Amino acid sequence: MAREIKFSLVFRDMWQSAGKYQPRVDQLVKVAPAIIKMGCFDRVETNGGGFEQVNLLYGENPNNAVRQWTKPFHEAGIQTHMLDRALNGLRMSPCSKDLRKLFYRVKHAQGTDITRIFCGLNDPRNVIPSIQYAKEAGMIAQASLCITYSPIHTVEYYVNLAKQFIEAGADEICLKDMAGIGRPVSLGKIVEGIKAIKKDIVIQYHSHAGPGFNMASILEVANAGCDIIDTGMAPLSWGTGHADIIAVQEMLKDAGFKVKEINMEAYMEVRTMVQEMCDDFLGYYIPKLNHLNNSLLVKPGLPGGMMGSLMTDLEDNLKSLNKWKVKNNQPELTTDQILVKLFDEVAYVWPKVGYPCLVTPFSQYVKNLALMNVMQMEKGKERWSMIADNIWDMILGKSGQLPGPVAPELVAMAKEQGREFETNDPQSYYPDNLDEFRAKMQEKGWELGQDDEELFEYAMHPQQYEAYKSGKAKADFEEDLAKRKAEANKGGDMKFPQTVTVEVNGQKYAVTIGANDGAAAPAAGAAAAPAAAGEGDPLLAPIEGKFYLVKASGEAAVKVGDAVKKGQTVCYIEAMKTFNAIAAEKDGVVTEICYKSGDSISEDDVLMKIK
Repeated sequence: MAREIKFSLVFRDMWQSAGKYQPRVDQLVKVAPAIIKMGCFDRVETNGGGFEQVNLLYGENPNNAVRQWTKPFHEAGIQTHMLDRALNGLRMSPCSKDLRKLFYRVKHAQGTDITRIFCGLNDPRNVIPSIQYAKEAGMIAQASLCITYSPIHTVEYYVNLAKQFIEAGADEICLKDMAGIGRPVSLGKIVEGIKAIKKDIVIQYHSHAGPGFNMASILEVANAGCDIIDTGMAPLSWGTGHADIIAVQEMLKDAGFKVKEINMEAYMEVRTMVQEMCDDFLGYYIPKLNHLNNSLLVKPGLPGGMMGSLMTDLEDNLKSLNKWKVKNNQPELTTDQILVKLFDEVAYVWPKVGYPCLVTPFSQYVKNLALMNVMQMEKGKERWSMIADNIWDMILGKSGQLPGPVAPELVAMAKEQGREFETNDPQSYYPDNLDEFRAKMQEKGWELGQDDEELFEYAMHPQQYEAYKSGKAKADFEEDLAKRKAEANKGGDMKFPQTVTVEVNGQKYAVTIGANDGAAAPAAGAAAAPAAAGEGDPLLAPIEGKFYLVKASGEAAVKVGDAVKKGQTVCYIEAMKTFNAIAAEKDGVVTEICYKSGDSISEDDVLMKIK
């Protein structure tokens, strides 16, 4: 009798691998019945890492979205699964143990059946507690092997890792081939090795199409005993996304496996609705290059889930760099030129920082470090001249044990800066703090939410949640979307500057597009523009991003009148999902702070004055 292989539609990851945002809840609820009608999926990835954070960014409550989105699949007998980042929960940085425990209770109550737990360092100290917390909350705990290709990441390495997770109680194992660079034959050997440990363990394979290996990899893992295959569908299949369900189903059927048939009328219905979502607003955040396969990705090994945001980040950084080059009478770079430079630098940086698996957040850390190096070297500065605190935490071992050794020059740099390498359990650096967030919400008069879900959201994403509650997130998103639509319609009848009205929670905001030499003016009700310059030397922004005085709850913010020392961190710029510490360049007194937390700033903007 033919062995059955089941399919999962990774709907969340389809969007994250394509661009920056996820569909709205009304769009999700509308498409769910057609996905169910396709008849070929036993599982759907509904939420998880990235999904909830980007909902907040455009002003939508992710808890409401998850509850409504998972409901129709439950009613149809289809399991829902999500992606989580172990020590980091759903965010880019580590979180407390009490928040991690609440995380699984909330997600199970909201209707998520399976959690796919992964750590980009493959550190069992980060994954095993999450296996236990998930099972205690009533979820199916699927432990991931983050697949990459290096001298360290061998078949034996992965089989031994799976053995530890199975012994710790993992219900399932996922081969998370997030960059699609796992070599097909080796992946098959890993599956065989895992099945030799526990024959009936469920194995799910997740891969991305970009580099070109994944159809061969799917066939190899299927032949080796894999049970479930993750797939995507048009118009968001292939490219930086996933193999299309049609191709995968036909290939496995031809290979003799038992697979469910696809209702093609429903497939076309889903395809049409996804395209309508792109046309509505999501397509403005999907770079064209992300629709293409690219074997250049084999070398840097960057994951498909990150490529969605990478190209958008790259656009902004390239504009900033070329602005500097024009000012300094140097030739501008093209997107292709900086992309090749970035890929080469990632390949150089990765071994230097100990071969972390290139998956969130470590893929962003390595990419950000590489991009900062490229940007700084293009300006005649030295490599490693700007390393964010999150990246140092990874290098120093505060996020977990790196698979390989750190390069001597980075060890020396850490010593010069008084930084120490750590070997303790990573959780020990992040004490419980839920009570602090609960008290803050009570002070603000905010509801904790059903099953404490609003408390969870605030503690997991503090800055984004506050911007969501104030309406600033919605206004900023609408402003950015209006700019993108205006740029896409250049050459038409639209006149600039143009003001549009955005309504958020019953309050109207005016958004101006195309004024100020093409930059949008701040929305009414948002943070004010910088005040006139005070006395003292300006502290300039080395990169563009969002300005913050602190990066975490409980930190004391620098104030006007405070004395500061040279080298002291006085503020942060959040860029490419990491907080970059900005240090005072001299001893002195802060005479002016030019921006409010959450304000967007450009490179070379004056952040504050120090006299």
